[in-house]
Amino acid sequence: MWRSTLFLVSFWGHIARCYPAAETSYPSTLGFERPDDWEKYVQSPATNIVSPVAIVSNYTQGNIQNVEGLLAGQGVTTLTRNDGDIVPTIVVDFGQNIAGFLSIQFGGAYNSTPGIPSIRLAFSETLEYLTNVSDFSRSDNQPDGQMTTPGSDQIAVKSDPYTWTDTHGCEFEGTKVCADGFHGYRYVKIYMDALPADAPYTTSYGSVSISSMSLNFTGFLGTPDTFTGWFQSSDEQLNQWWYDSVYTNDMCTDTFRENDTDPRGAYSPTLEGKLVIHDGAKRDRDPYVGDLAVSALTSYLSHDVPVAARDVLADLADHQRSDGWIPPASIRNYTLELLDYPLWWVVCSYDLYMYTGDTEYITDYYPVIVKVLDKFYPSITNSTTQLLQKGLGVSGAYGDYAFLPRTGPVTYYNVLYVLALNHAASIATFLGGHDDDASRWTARAANVSDAVNSNLFDTSVGAFWDGTCGSSPCATHAQDGNSISIRSGVANQTTANSVLSYLSKAMARPYGNSFYDNDVLQESFSQRVYAFISYFEIDARFKTGLADSALDQIRRMYGWMAANDPGVTVWEGIGPNGTKYEGAFTSLAHGWSTGIVPALTNNILGVTPTGPGFSTYIIKPIPGDVQWAKGVVPTPKGPIKVYWDNSFKNQGVFFLTASAPDGYNSTISVPVTNSSVPIYLNSRLVSGGENGTDIKVMSEGGYTSLPVSGVGENTITVGYQVGGKRDL
Repeated sequence: MWRSTLFLVSFWGHIARCYPAAETSYPSTLGFERPDDWEKYVQSPATNIVSPVAIVSNYTQGNIQNVEGLLAGQGVTTLTRNDGDIVPTIVVDFGQNIAGFLSIQFGGAYNSTPGIPSIRLAFSETLEYLTNVSDFSRSDNQPDGQMTTPGSDQIAVKSDPYTWTDTHGCEFEGTKVCADGFHGYRYVKIYMDALPADAPYTTSYGSVSISSMSLNFTGFLGTPDTFTGWFQSSDEQLNQWWYDSVYTNDMCTDTFRENDTDPRGAYSPTLEGKLVIHDGAKRDRDPYVGDLAVSALTSYLSHDVPVAARDVLADLADHQRSDGWIPPASIRNYTLELLDYPLWWVVCSYDLYMYTGDTEYITDYYPVIVKVLDKFYPSITNSTTQLLQKGLGVSGAYGDYAFLPRTGPVTYYNVLYVLALNHAASIATFLGGHDDDASRWTARAANVSDAVNSNLFDTSVGAFWDGTCGSSPCATHAQDGNSISIRSGVANQTTANSVLSYLSKAMARPYGNSFYDNDVLQESFSQRVYAFISYFEIDARFKTGLADSALDQIRRMYGWMAANDPGVTVWEGIGPNGTKYEGAFTSLAHGWSTGIVPALTNNILGVTPTGPGFSTYIIKPIPGDVQWAKGVVPTPKGPIKVYWDNSFKNQGVFFLTASAPDGYNSTISVPVTNSSVPIYLNSRLVSGGENGTDIKVMSEGGYTSLPVSGVGENTITVGYQVGGKRDL
């Protein structure tokens, strides 16, 4: 285990060389006096059995005795209905979004007309969309005429006490008194009513007693003891949203089961029983590879359960088409035609390799990378421009993550192609023995990058066009292509600043940044926010040195979701005026929206792998207005621990300490006011004056960087001697 302590002083560092340490007061407040109390932000249930926490009283109506009995330990609740009565109705609140199978302990029932007393259940993530049917139920994705339920789950309550568990299927004749089983929700509406279609088995009249109810939570139970990575900072809201997003991802991390996956041909025997990351907890419950570009990172950085992402990536690779195309998910028996998701598969495979060091996976599926990059995408490349062109080959009817009506040389597809090519070249280099592949992909990435800059940049606004309308560029600009142009390196520093300036001016909304600047392609696109694609813009802002605008975007978007029902979990998409972008259908617990987790860990805490399994990595905090941050990043050999303090930035002071497992090598980069700031390694001056070491120190862009070996312990101080090592 090595430890390094980095203490930065600019102007004050020069004073410190002339005066004793006791003359200055600020070092005594820099260090580890702040407790590791991050557990208070964790949103996971304590156990898999979750009980409701409240009754939503303004929904209560009809003849009900002891409504509060539905809460644990409050006694029996009885619903009674006679002909002409108001329908007895109760709405229970589980306090936050949950996902799994509801169980109700019935105390018995009796009828007052022929049939069995019937209870109906409607589930919703919000009160806004809570009606007599669920905001979404699995049957909603079934073809007309084949729906298991009409959107509510029905129960024929037995006369004797028993426990009913929500199970997919029907109680009678295969089509009567049916339930959808699994649900994701916050609220449950319980009302005494019978469907006419369930006659003669059920009746609306009689009496039903309920002793208790609970949910069997089937997602990843992310209690504090399961966290192998964590984050904490001076900003309480950022802290809470980080853990809210982890919980959202935990809800989506579940075992693949036939009866609660998307019914539109998504069931796959090759995934049955495996741990996966579904797109959403409520819907569609199918693991999509594009979503893993964010949700897998969240998983690696919080609980370090790589098998959930690996299972999905490997399964999709096993279903690669003969022309090299890779399906986005198991839906439609692996035939849903998306143009961007095969590229996301390459990017996600690279991420898996970098964060986990899974050499077996990357070696086994390396031929899949070759086939998709060297066979499929060349088949839709314009030989004159060298750009991917939607409309060539089989691509004309293909969609993407948002099923957008794009055509021509779309910036998003091309910059994502560059990112995938460069990542593939890195994989080839890391593995060794694939020099020709690495050279070919690097050269192609450079050619496509040049073509994007030459053909797709709109000089009138300083950002990239989206695609074409006919033979000319559409007069619209998209968040996705412009943001990923920066991550992929297509945009240089000057272009990146121009692009981000335009996005700020044209796309800023009170609830985030919209994914288009106008409505040329479709109505309301200029008002729609996707946290998924916004992650790449936020990351680009950090990487471009625009931390304040990155944090502003985070606060608008995650703040909006946290402040609106259901709270805690993050949404699939946000629509005009901050609404749920697809109404009741919108998933309000979607893993692809958890980008705040990698954004803060990689950029605020500052830890990012640069070699497989963190064999090499960088620590480069980009503080913005955050005063301090600390946290842990999991690696195959153990945790990387970091703490930094920027509380005295007005005095030019910055402090950082870090530790990591032996055998790793890092580059630590810290913000400095000028390159002459003195830096010490183990009390030996390595920069900012005469020194007797051979350590290479680099200063660029307001940062000073130096290599730190993973052998033994290291103490680094810059501009000031702090004395003694500190444990994280």
